[in-house]
Amino acid sequence: MPSRTNERNFKRMNRRELLKLTPVLALGAFAIPKLQEPLLKAGLGFSDWASGLIFRKNHLAATFADSEVAPLEKFPINGYDVDDPDVDLENWTLTVSGEVQKPGEYTLAQIQALPKIQQNTRHVCVEGWDVIGRFGGTQLSEFLKMVGADPTARFVAVQCADDYYESLDMATAMHPQTLLCYEMYEQPLTREHGAPVRLTVPTKIGYKQAKYLTDLKVTRILDKVGYWEDQGYSEFYGV
Repeated sequence: MPSRTNERNFKRMNRRELLKLTPVLALGAFAIPKLQEPLLKAGLGFSDWASGLIFRKNHLAATFADSEVAPLEKFPINGYDVDDPDVDLENWTLTVSGEVQKPGEYTLAQIQALPKIQQNTRHVCVEGWDVIGRFGGTQLSEFLKMVGADPTARFVAVQCADDYYESLDMATAMHPQTLLCYEMYEQPLTREHGAPVRLTVPTKIGYKQAKYLTDLKVTRILDKVGYWEDQGYSEFYGV
């Protein structure tokens, strides 16, 4: 009859062996077609959850000297549908809704009346390229304060003139480098770069930085996360 010591050693050995086998079992599960998609979704969801936990709301993305900024003509234009959805720049307004005290239509002049920030930051595209640009605008946090956004809401969702859509978690929306951007290189945004207002979020991947903004909603629940996220891309994707 085996002793209790031998039983404990056997159980400990089994745990060690099981841990060694875990990667092999996981790889085997991925070889089963029906399990691939659920496993990938679960892994991505865990990664987004963990990334959100370690996000530091006051930790700044790298900034750069003017001499390190790429010329405007070298800044790639990455469109979703069309490079210019033909926004009426003269009559443009940003429609604000959701959990805010002051919903309604906000003009570019009202946004530009808020304190202006200029920053040289890196734009990182999921396609593999990155570029340092010079961006100007107001902190999204300042705008959210102006419209009386509920600070306990979880998300800021935006819609765009080209039918693109995106969302930010509230911590990212309130980050000091997250801008409602209306200038690049100290000039008004060109149509190709998202005129009249786009998001600039140097702590996030490029697809989070929506262009041609038309609507902004402060909410606790998202109907849609983002165009690419709803096709399986990361919801958080910090850089």
